[in-house]
Amino acid sequence: MHDVDEILTFADPELLEKRREWLAALEDERRLSEHTLDAYERDTRQFLIFMTGYNGHPARIKDIENLRATDLRAFLAARRKEGTGARSLGRNLAGLRSLLRFLEKTGLVNAAGATAMRAPKQPKSLPKPLTDGQALRITTQEGQLAEEPWIAARNAAVLALLYGCGLRISEALDLKPGDFPAGTRSLRVIGKGKKMRLVPLLPVVLEAVETYRKLCPYALASDEPLFLGARGGKLQPAIIQREMQKLRGAFNLPDNATPHALRHSFATHLLAGGGDLRTIQELLGHASLSTTQIYTGVDTARLLDIYDKAHPRA
Repeated sequence: MHDVDEILTFADPELLEKRREWLAALEDERRLSEHTLDAYERDTRQFLIFMTGYNGHPARIKDIENLRATDLRAFLAARRKEGTGARSLGRNLAGLRSLLRFLEKTGLVNAAGATAMRAPKQPKSLPKPLTDGQALRITTQEGQLAEEPWIAARNAAVLALLYGCGLRISEALDLKPGDFPAGTRSLRVIGKGKKMRLVPLLPVVLEAVETYRKLCPYALASDEPLFLGARGGKLQPAIIQREMQKLRGAFNLPDNATPHALRHSFATHLLAGGGDLRTIQELLGHASLSTTQIYTGVDTARLLDIYDKAHPRA
């Protein structure tokens, strides 16, 4: 974070102190990540710099006491002119709203103008699935790069669950040995909002999990995390993300080959194979069918890509 002295010329001490209190509250009470805190600090600093130029003097609480939507639009327009994309502009506005609401609670400003303003329209971005061959290659133990067999088996089992069951990485790493009773053919998954869903457990996925359990050097209690790190603690998502990064380099995979892309691939390949959207919605644990419908766009894009590459007249 930037020292207050660094931006003293862009705002008066009272406003800077209130901004510091707001950031401290976000960190202590809401426990936001360091990445989000840095982004909010940067966004509000840019706003204070803009307001200083906009008004011709260091920004004061009085200047934002009754901030209008037109003032905010002017700030976002200036940021857009600098090449800032819609997603970053949306976050800019979210950070400012948070600061203004904090100041409103202490009776210093009126945040109505910021609250009423609509966030910039976000571009629709389709998820990028892997090809069948790419997904199959990196979800086997033979396709792993780890030297220790049990770690290679662990990585393969996690990736197999993402692609074979459509799990989020957090859902896979929250699984316990007790979630795999003898003879099971389905998996109970606790997803977002603590909602439980059942997903079919393919024999090849179950085999990958069992191989890992046999090779794991640590005792696996039925109610403790199934997937462990090298030192025996719960496996962290960053480890799997790092392994995927290595796999991308080793097998010349595209940048979109991430753990989450395996979940997208699960849905896209099911749709391409004739699966219906309602079923895929249930398997993914989406609350709304509209969230699942993005995969119709993915599948269409994939078909057009195949057409362009294969048709003689394309």
